Amino acid sequence: MARSATEALGRYDRALYWTEQVVIVIAASLFVAICARITVPLPFTPVPLTMENFAVLLMGLTLGSRRGFAALMLFLVEGASGLPVFSIAGVGGLAQLSGVTGGYLMAYPFAAFAAGWVMERGGKSFARAAIGSVLGEVVLFAGGIGWLFLWTHSFKLAVQFGLYWFIFAEIIKVLLASGIASGWKHLRKANV
Repeated sequence: MARSATEALGRYDRALYWTEQVVIVIAASLFVAICARITVPLPFTPVPLTMENFAVLLMGLTLGSRRGFAALMLFLVEGASGLPVFSIAGVGGLAQLSGVTGGYLMAYPFAAFAAGWVMERGGKSFARAAIGSVLGEVVLFAGGIGWLFLWTHSFKLAVQFGLYWFIFAEIIKVLLASGIASGWKHLRKANV
């Protein structure tokens, strides 16, 4: 009898654990969607300045590589299915995924994975978070610039449209995400 009660409790604990993980991933995808609403169209490039990149980095750093990847894949599925989660500067849906900013969008899960992977590999310090964020940004901009190259057929134009105008803002996003993630880890550790 005791064994079946233990097995039932074990199944309940696993179900509770997986329910919690699903809720975290859904909430993270919604956080990215909210940050996508903070958008500044720039007149000299077809790529808008958004807070999505910040959210991608923060989700990777705080959730880790696997949950961060899952949250951003869910975000892409939500957007591809027509839910209004992408930046308001775009047309939405599959058209936005195949548009000029599609490379950035498709790189989001991999950027979150990269940032989370670095953060999981040691102490949860600001420096580690910053390294993870920079790696995430490299993945993100490689995808974005690569996609823009396919659109413009010019590496020079792709870099001009997709990188130069964003460097200062991305430095701020890296610092902000790294500060929040390392502070969150220390706060959680202090409360345990």
